[in-house]
Amino acid sequence: MSIAPNTPQLAPLLSGSPCWVERSVDDLKGAIEFYTGLFGWHYADDDGYTVAMVDGVPVAGLPQGDPDAWRLYLVTPHARATAEKAFHLGGSVLRNPEDAADHTQSTVIEDPTGAVVGFRHVPPDWRFGTGGHGAYAWAELNTRDGAAADEFFGELCHYDITQIGDGHRLDYASWSVEGTEVIGRQKMGREFPYGERSHWMVYFNAAPEIGTDSVAYRVLELGGRVTVEPYDTPFGRITVVEDHAGMAFSVIDQSRVIEAEPRTEVDDPYDD
Repeated sequence: MSIAPNTPQLAPLLSGSPCWVERSVDDLKGAIEFYTGLFGWHYADDDGYTVAMVDGVPVAGLPQGDPDAWRLYLVTPHARATAEKAFHLGGSVLRNPEDAADHTQSTVIEDPTGAVVGFRHVPPDWRFGTGGHGAYAWAELNTRDGAAADEFFGELCHYDITQIGDGHRLDYASWSVEGTEVIGRQKMGREFPYGERSHWMVYFNAAPEIGTDSVAYRVLELGGRVTVEPYDTPFGRITVVEDHAGMAFSVIDQSRVIEAEPRTEVDDPYDD
């Protein structure tokens, strides 16, 4: 019996929207034990590539190789053209476009602020589950240069960009495609360790019946770490954790929301 109380929905395959997440592992058995214990994932083998499933829907990949952080892939109509454009916009191509066994073509780039993300051309029947317990929920770029990131990805992916913070104390932008919010971008502030590089953060969903706190506790039981204790936001209750091998991801229960604090004007003592 699956511990997942709800079935993921299939992600819309809009250009620039998330279409896959994967984490390269050198210890497949250990990774399977951790994520099965945490999310109740089941697995399928696709020509040697391990696909994690929730209620029969693919939600993530665990390819074997040098261990690496969770990587996000975004939809592109043409991986080679995306790689070439990224290079001309000041990014770096870390993996040249290549055909995969699952009939997709993908590339991996590093943006000018130093964060790594993948792009994948996928067929119309591509399946990527979101929203169910243990499935993808959200992703955001944490960067030291928000303006540069907005400019680069705005040109590369034609995102509509909306600042939802105040631009100073909280510099957080929403990136949308065809009116659909697909990605977040946060400028890293003092809450991030000095010297931490720009990076993408992948969020997995915690169903309301289970909750973020229970998932965080289970991470500890399975040998992982909780690096940010569960906290409430206007978007849900969030925790940041590391798996058994020290790779970070976030968990969010989107049913647990709080109202955003209203902005207040600050008195200027010199303004008479």
